[in-house]
Amino acid sequence: MRPRGRNRAPIALQLVALLVVSLIAAQVVTFAVVVLMPPPQRAVYRLEEVAQALKGGSLAPRFGRPLLREVQAAPPPESVNPPFPGEHARRQLAALLGVREADVRLTQHMTFPGRLHRTLGIGGAAMEMRHERIMADEFGAGRRPMMAFREMGPPMFGEFSAAVRHSDGQWVVVQPQPEPFPNDWQRRVLSWLAGCLMVVAPLGYLFARRITAPLGQFAQAAETLGRDPSGPLMALSGPAEIGAAARAFNDMQVRLKRFIDDRTAMVGAISHDLRTPLARMRFKLESAPGPVKAAVLADIAQMEAMITSVLGFIRDASAARPRERLDLLSLLECLVDDAGDQDLTLTDGSAPVTVEADALGLQRLFGNLLDNAVKYGARGRVRVFQDDGHAVVEIADDGPGLEAGEVERVFQPFYRAEVARTLDGGGVGLGLAVARSIARAHGGDVTLVSSAAGLVAWVRLPLSVG
Repeated sequence: MRPRGRNRAPIALQLVALLVVSLIAAQVVTFAVVVLMPPPQRAVYRLEEVAQALKGGSLAPRFGRPLLREVQAAPPPESVNPPFPGEHARRQLAALLGVREADVRLTQHMTFPGRLHRTLGIGGAAMEMRHERIMADEFGAGRRPMMAFREMGPPMFGEFSAAVRHSDGQWVVVQPQPEPFPNDWQRRVLSWLAGCLMVVAPLGYLFARRITAPLGQFAQAAETLGRDPSGPLMALSGPAEIGAAARAFNDMQVRLKRFIDDRTAMVGAISHDLRTPLARMRFKLESAPGPVKAAVLADIAQMEAMITSVLGFIRDASAARPRERLDLLSLLECLVDDAGDQDLTLTDGSAPVTVEADALGLQRLFGNLLDNAVKYGARGRVRVFQDDGHAVVEIADDGPGLEAGEVERVFQPFYRAEVARTLDGGGVGLGLAVARSIARAHGGDVTLVSSAAGLVAWVRLPLSVG
């Protein structure tokens, strides 16, 4: 029965919604910055303040950054097309200093925002009104801005350099200190942007996590299917695309389980039904001659052993036993002890590892490998350790090993290597197939490595989580 779930909007629609929400949040913060944050401090310098600085007076103007004063051998370079304030401001500055106009240099590095901008073809009515408001703020609300301009000389905005030549030919140069970075206004803007990031980033993360969380569930369901095809079906929740993929995944899992069950039932039924004709053959052989009877009975016994092995394999493959946390080292210690006088040892380099598995299945897995090590390799050495998130069991023997082409073929059901057929240990070729099947059902695997020193079986199983 399919689990019910709730499908959300498609991923594309959710991503668009995330972008729209982020854009709206950014615009809200920008609007708040423009409306609520005070404007940056205007850098305005009066000619009287510049003249006082050139005479050796205060370097701290009322508005703007502190001034720098230095003595140079040559005056600062003038612009080819000097901007405002031009000649009028230089004459005013020379009059305030009491020197000739030729001994004064004044260069404005930032154009003046206001009426003269319009004269230069740059400004407009809005800029003129803004300039007049600034002039009223700086020179008093009761005085007309242009009257103050004529009486006191034009103020200078932004960057400038002023210089006066002394009698010794040296030039005293005054200019504003370089603006620090970040300045007060920039710090406030950066603070607002950081606050915006702190608000929008968690919301975006939660939104994106909500969209992508079903993908993690999908990956976990695929991992569970690889370990146990009879496991629970995936919940049909998440975006529309994930819901459709989960539905197809669940259908695949149901069909896969049905295929495995049908195949297992068919092989089990065939193996079980073969017992009846074998029993009739055994009964009819009672009157056969002695040599014929012995040879045929031996073949019948071998066939019955194969049928018993097949039925055991089918029973283990179809059984859905609960899994539990167990110590793999303790399990192997018990198997080695139960071997009695067989030459099996657990090496000193072994360490406890915990896995979540079917205890009976692992007993059969390692029992088959230990039996092969003793039967075909004379003695077996077992080591248990951890590697890259997996529990690893190494079972080495001193046997002749395998040919390069047989290392994988021996995992095929009913295939027996040449050494097994020569020793005639009574097996039917299902031991390694059963071992690999059980290991893969637990999310692990069994591999063989053959060398001149013998055969080594590696069993990897996922470590228990938590």
